[in-house]
Amino acid sequence: MNTSSIARAFRVALPGLLAATLMSGCYLLQTIEGQLSLMWKREPISRVIGRPTTKPALRAQLQEVTAIRDFASRDLGLPDNGSYRSYADVGRPYVVWNVFAAPEFSVQPKEWCYPIAGCVAYRGYFKEQKAHDYAARLGAQGFDVEVGGVAAYSTLGHFDDPILNTMMGWNDVELASIIFHELTHQLIYVPDDSSFDEALATTVEQEGVRRWLSRQGRSDALAAYELEQRRTLQVIDLLIGTRQRLRVLYASGAVTADMKRAKQAEFTALRAEYAALSAGWGADAPFASWFRANLNNAYLVSIATYYRCVPGFERELAAVGGDLPAFYRRARRLADLGQAERDALLCR
Repeated sequence: MNTSSIARAFRVALPGLLAATLMSGCYLLQTIEGQLSLMWKREPISRVIGRPTTKPALRAQLQEVTAIRDFASRDLGLPDNGSYRSYADVGRPYVVWNVFAAPEFSVQPKEWCYPIAGCVAYRGYFKEQKAHDYAARLGAQGFDVEVGGVAAYSTLGHFDDPILNTMMGWNDVELASIIFHELTHQLIYVPDDSSFDEALATTVEQEGVRRWLSRQGRSDALAAYELEQRRTLQVIDLLIGTRQRLRVLYASGAVTADMKRAKQAEFTALRAEYAALSAGWGADAPFASWFRANLNNAYLVSIATYYRCVPGFERELAAVGGDLPAFYRRARRLADLGQAERDALLCR
């Protein structure tokens, strides 16, 4: 799957150790163990680059990460700290597996609430089998569930987050996207308002990638990025349309059997609409892997979260002529408002 913000919920885990502090039992223990293991495996990127035994491909990517990380603070005004200046090899293809869930007849996600991070629409596990076991228990309770492998990890700046081996298959645009996005969360983060947080980070991410590619004179790469963003938004329109129709269906009071049939008909129609839209896009079309899977409500939980308020933030950025420090000041003022007032200004 190409890097798009809607996929980020499947690619980034928020605080593990911090998120678990109000939990108990096995979940707390596995989270503490996973967080500590991650911290112990970190080493400075400069040391990895300078080691003679480092493979050339890894050295080249880490040099690219260093340039991206410097650009983030120097040119985008993002935090200049230890995050993404170290490297850790976790010895597996994903760092965390996230569990998403939604009721069988609802497009509202099940949420888990944690200190610092607030309420989020997923629960993360450092061991894949634990994630599947928990998803199975939710499924037995009647939830639609999805388990997604996560390649990146963020503690919102409470620890110095490393670049991981799980991210080394990405190109420089994808690496820049994740670094810009997560550093924005460290700059401004409002607990319990994921729509604000993710739309702000998505706006900075996209503007940052455009500036990163423009600064290097990579007009072809910039054109390809813009094309992918346009295609992504077309897919988002399909997903949001399906989500809206399902919301109406679930509120209709239809009998269970009829609702089940209508629900499956909506997902069948969505798959057909995507096939028609993406014909000719190639194997790397945005969300191609989603549509090869068994679609359900859990697939739709993060759609509005990531994109609903992006146009509002784009208006705010345009209002200051693209001046990022001024944009951040405006974002902080918005963050100080109540959620209803923020939504009215940004997400209408």
